[in-house]
Amino acid sequence: MAAAPAAAHTAAAPAAAYGAAGPLTVGFDLDMTLIDSRPGIKAVFDRLAAETGVFIDSGLAISRLGPPLDQELAHWFPAERVPEVADRYRALYPDHAIAPTGAMPGAAAAVEAVRAVGGRPLVVTAKYGPNAGLHLAHLGIDAELRGSLWAEAKAEALIEYGATIYVGDHTGDVRGARTAGALSVAVATGPCDAAELRAAGADVVLGDLTEFPAWFADYSSAAA
Repeated sequence: MAAAPAAAHTAAAPAAAYGAAGPLTVGFDLDMTLIDSRPGIKAVFDRLAAETGVFIDSGLAISRLGPPLDQELAHWFPAERVPEVADRYRALYPDHAIAPTGAMPGAAAAVEAVRAVGGRPLVVTAKYGPNAGLHLAHLGIDAELRGSLWAEAKAEALIEYGATIYVGDHTGDVRGARTAGALSVAVATGPCDAAELRAAGADVVLGDLTEFPAWFADYSSAAA
């Protein structure tokens, strides 16, 4: 996917990011923002299809990562089977999805950029929390974590932790940031292109996380 140029934001003054309540907290989505989980998720779907005898187009499934697992499984299984199949998917996940999954370009530097100014990185994801934690541990990404939150529901964790920035690759991430009153920084590395992210209301659109440290340095300098 072609990189999109950074867009200047017009949200609240960056100084609002630093307050008496605590350190600057920056939230990050996980799949296709911090990690490229497509190989691992494809492996789990393929295993699930083999076990259940139900056809799953795993290539199609990994092209639309972001929404909760139940929504994807509903494309392949009747509604009454989705809860049990979701449980089996989550059980298969540690053995099949963690090792094949790598960090997205710039992920480590983006998280470190937050820590370098005394900030607190936070991962807020729709993924099942224990499996999300395995990814962070495997890749050495040191961040607090809240799982099983999607779109507007992500605002719950962003508000709880006082996050003033949320970085994600999906229009659902934009909605979560806006619901929380946080600055929405979008990266065009997932299923939504730069135009979709802007149309959804992203304040800043970056091609990928390699652009984040420079943008964040300008932002945090202005805030300080």
